Amino acid sequence: MSATFAGRWAEAVAVGKDRPFLAFEDPSGATTAWTYGEFDAVVAGTAGSLWARGVRPGSCVHLALTNSPTFVAVWLAAARLGAWIVPSDPRATAPELAGHMARTGPVVGLCGADRAGAYTDAAAGGFEVIVVDEADPVVPPALRGQPVDASVSPRPPSPEDRLAVMFTSGTTSAPKGVEVTQANYAFAGDVMAAAAALRGDDRQLVVLPLFHANAQYYSFAAAISVGSSVALVHAFSAGGFLAQAARHGATHASLFAAPMRMILLRGATPVDGLRLRHVWYAQNVTDDQYAELAALLGCRPRQLYGMTETIPAVLTNRAVAPVPASMGVPTLGCEVDLRAPDGGPVPPGETGEVVVGGRRGLTLFSGYLDDPATTSASFAGGWFLTGDRAHRDANGRFYFDGRNSDVLKVAGENVSVVEIESVLSAHVAVLEAAVIGEPDPVRDEVPVAFVVLRPDAQAIDVDELAQWCAQRLSKPKRPARIEVVDELPRTSVGKIRKFLLKR
Repeated sequence: MSATFAGRWAEAVAVGKDRPFLAFEDPSGATTAWTYGEFDAVVAGTAGSLWARGVRPGSCVHLALTNSPTFVAVWLAAARLGAWIVPSDPRATAPELAGHMARTGPVVGLCGADRAGAYTDAAAGGFEVIVVDEADPVVPPALRGQPVDASVSPRPPSPEDRLAVMFTSGTTSAPKGVEVTQANYAFAGDVMAAAAALRGDDRQLVVLPLFHANAQYYSFAAAISVGSSVALVHAFSAGGFLAQAARHGATHASLFAAPMRMILLRGATPVDGLRLRHVWYAQNVTDDQYAELAALLGCRPRQLYGMTETIPAVLTNRAVAPVPASMGVPTLGCEVDLRAPDGGPVPPGETGEVVVGGRRGLTLFSGYLDDPATTSASFAGGWFLTGDRAHRDANGRFYFDGRNSDVLKVAGENVSVVEIESVLSAHVAVLEAAVIGEPDPVRDEVPVAFVVLRPDAQAIDVDELAQWCAQRLSKPKRPARIEVVDELPRTSVGKIRKFLLKR
């Protein structure tokens, strides 16, 4: 029988209750720490509080929180109860949050105090909202309940039970809800711990947001799999990353290329006491940037490739002689291949679509929330179709060649151009809009919008359109530049020729 994430946590507590689990650095720089046993007591109280509020096996708990012990406690409590979480970007606007809530039906929701207004507007009184001081290492009083009585305690969760729905931008205006199971999290943790040679006495440094799959899959799940510890920082700081890694004795970390470039832009210098021996990163950096980063970090970072849907990173660079420009080779325990448009094989040196094999709900995501048509279309012959293009060299290393879909990668976040186009087109003065990606030296790429105004529209400047977007889109989705044009270039059948906009 497959493992569950709840079971992995229970095993880690049983084997090493006195071992360090979590050290949280709050915005003031102060650190609060828990052993596995101490944090398990926090999880038990949180589970009891959620149970008292009607959370049962199969219930949804919505989270819009920055990095905090409360996020971790609710996640693990939901796993114990057989419930599931929906972690949304805490910077999301009320309409974005309302869309997630409407599709998932939460029983309870949690948000930060400084964003409570937008959150409660989105919830519209449909469920209880718990407001959290995210800087406080202690979970709020509302979550300090009594452990669930054994006489009414739910059955242990099953591997196929849903544990999360994570919304990721797709090629339509409605983001896709990726269903992640108990078995998925256990598998991610086991695979990523092995790939990083993680040991029980190691410590992960987590600076990426917990609502993102990276921090959940590659850092926390991996740590729990082997009983190692995590240093959780409330937010990423380019200027403070190296000092934080040294201060917390971190041996492992995970980053995107964009924050790595930010570290360099801040003029970082070597820090004494650094113990890092392993750092994952996603997306390319230049050879010069890689060399400088390796010198600063004291180890050779390893690029990887994965998606929320693939669960672990299915491609990882080998520990010996990693190749900075490559996404790596198939991770042990993962199946990855390239397919031509006709479904045939792709020889070395030629580009094809990256496809991932495995079992849905175990080694691959379970499916897209309430969208069987999209789920079915995402698989062919038992392979998950990523929509990403790559080629392989003679040694089997994969190299990224772009995307099939209209999804941008903005500082590691998937951003749907169609969603941005829909928001712009909803403005009373806009006839139509087209959005493309433009290279950015720090954020990899940023959205740039071209709009055609309605003939009868009153004069409007781009600042007003930018404000319109700011009220409806989270920061990564907001266009870096908006240009008003007389018309958009089209094909003979009316399709917009976006490649001409790129020129």
